[in-house]
Amino acid sequence: MPVYVQHEVLGKVDDVFDPDALWQAPGLALFSRRPLLRDLLERSPRELRGRSATRCFSHVTLMLPQEDVDDDRHLTRGARTRDLAQGLAALHQKDFGDLLSGDEVRYHVVGAERLAPGEVEVKFGHAVYLPAPNEKVQYTVAVSRDSAVWKTVCAIYPNQRLTLIGNDEHGATWAAPGWPFGAEGAVLLINDGPGAPLELQVRPKDMFDCSYDAAAGYYTIRSRRGAVDGAGLPLRLLLRVTPAAPAQAGARPIAAAPVPASVPAPIAASMPVPTGAPTPAHLGASARASAAPGAAMPSPGPAVWKPRAAAQPPAQSSAATPIATRAGIDMTALPLPPAPVRPAPVRAPAFAQAELDATFAPVARQRVALAALALPRLSRYRETGARALQIGLDRSLAPTAPGRGALLSVSVDDEDRLHAITAAGRERIAAPASFNPLDGTTVELLAAAPELADRYCALLRLPQAPNLPVAPGARFAFGRGAPMLAGLRVLDSPAFLSNGDGVSATSADRLGLSRNAFSFEALEDGYGIARLSATQALYHLDPDLAFVAEVKAATPEQPYRLPAGHHLVAGHYVLRFEA
Repeated sequence: MPVYVQHEVLGKVDDVFDPDALWQAPGLALFSRRPLLRDLLERSPRELRGRSATRCFSHVTLMLPQEDVDDDRHLTRGARTRDLAQGLAALHQKDFGDLLSGDEVRYHVVGAERLAPGEVEVKFGHAVYLPAPNEKVQYTVAVSRDSAVWKTVCAIYPNQRLTLIGNDEHGATWAAPGWPFGAEGAVLLINDGPGAPLELQVRPKDMFDCSYDAAAGYYTIRSRRGAVDGAGLPLRLLLRVTPAAPAQAGARPIAAAPVPASVPAPIAASMPVPTGAPTPAHLGASARASAAPGAAMPSPGPAVWKPRAAAQPPAQSSAATPIATRAGIDMTALPLPPAPVRPAPVRAPAFAQAELDATFAPVARQRVALAALALPRLSRYRETGARALQIGLDRSLAPTAPGRGALLSVSVDDEDRLHAITAAGRERIAAPASFNPLDGTTVELLAAAPELADRYCALLRLPQAPNLPVAPGARFAFGRGAPMLAGLRVLDSPAFLSNGDGVSATSADRLGLSRNAFSFEALEDGYGIARLSATQALYHLDPDLAFVAEVKAATPEQPYRLPAGHHLVAGHYVLRFEA
């Protein structure tokens, strides 16, 4: 593998801002002098013909002790740093002018905390490039371990042909945050100009497996040596290259990924800031025509906790019996299904008993599944003290409380801003978006339909939807005070909701879900839905979670017909009623 980045440490010098002291040692004692910058450039030419150098490197980064750089900025406003870069460029042009082939000599001086007083480091090579003052960014490179939190690595410019990304900056152009593979390999990006596609190669070539996901818009890099992380999962790194685009007028900006501290100031200043419009790598598969994310929605007014009189119990079927009533709360009974009637065995004739082969088919049972979680607009509930709602997904992608081994968490705050939270950090997101926290799995965050957008920010589709059976022939109630389908009310805990100071912890279900929200009954052609609370909002969604209608007038006598396989939204829960 060739050396793409030369990273060398010069011996201690008395004055780190003296160009002559860094360029070449005085005198002719060749065997005793220290190798300084001129010697390093001469020993490592850019191109050779035989043993003769035909071209030398022209872009050099100098690292000085951070304290010296800070003192120069405080006392002379960086004048000595600028003089050092200009002096070295003049010496470079004077001694290697015939080996530049028309290349412009550029020097960039930065500070480094790791250097002791008098120490100087230099970096140059095939994959070291310094942009011109007015050069525009062509690509922005970001990496992630979970596809939810992306961290910016670097910018790539039109004339920057090679970029090496690896574990640290000693052997690479840039260090990738969270690089999991150690110092044995790197990723090489080859840019042959604006008219050619960017090419990605792994170095050495037998170190990694690299594949491109066109739908997600990023590369997945895995180790070929079977390395795993602390949880036993294969090591992988996701790398995304985003072409720079001009900022759109009126676009609403979101928080940009942090820029590495080692990025030179002219480079950091020219990095593009992502806009509120999601990139193709974040687009969900089923909601692209919804309203703009983050747009202000009209609200009928803030909600507050209100005491309510005990609700009248819903009409019970003949098979249901109330269990108990405590403090005005109606405990919904679990009806017992009628005992199945066993048909009398049919005896075959004696001559056919030897050939009788009875086949038993399972009895079909209806089920209700939790297909998604609806993230509310907490701005509607600000006066209740609710400040943030955070939903975690564990390694099996089942809902879990945040901080309990959550692989990925999605939160919404009282300003209706969405964030993705992983072990790598926290990042602002917008719906629709999709994440791949594990290989072969996708977590979708769908934008709420315009008819739901005044109440909800987004729908978090659950890859592993929990479900419960429903017995036919009886009507059941769903709500905070109903035991039926309580196993699907996964947010019924104070652990998901963060309240303001002085506000007692409450269940997240109290935001938008009534004690008795609706009742349902399994029918032959679907389900019959009846409203039990006048303040409970109910929405009918189709099998693809697209809006169908708002359920308004529905009683047990004249229920709303919900086809099998369709969804009903109540509170935080998007329930799929299956046949």
